[in-house]
Amino acid sequence: MFVITVVFECHAEQRESFAAALWTQAHNSVTKEQDCLLFDVCSDPDQPNRFLLYEVYSDEAAFDLHLKSEHFLDFDKRVAGIVTSKTVERWNKHAATGL
Repeated sequence: MFVITVVFECHAEQRESFAAALWTQAHNSVTKEQDCLLFDVCSDPDQPNRFLLYEVYSDEAAFDLHLKSEHFLDFDKRVAGIVTSKTVERWNKHAATGL
């Protein structure tokens, strides 16, 4: 499996609209994409304008399709002026039994 983590920071005055956009994006990803297996939205208890996305896809090709989806492109455009920083990391997920 293939994992993406994204850390976002947003403008404080737009936190609520950003959080709503994240929840919509998470819902759309798991309901509209067969190979999006998990899409968790996490918030930082000490920095309320900081969010972590934890996304699991069946493989890297599924994530590449996600980036081309209409709902992702809409989300990306919608939050462009709200986000102050964004860090994306790619991971390979392994079973608990090893690599």
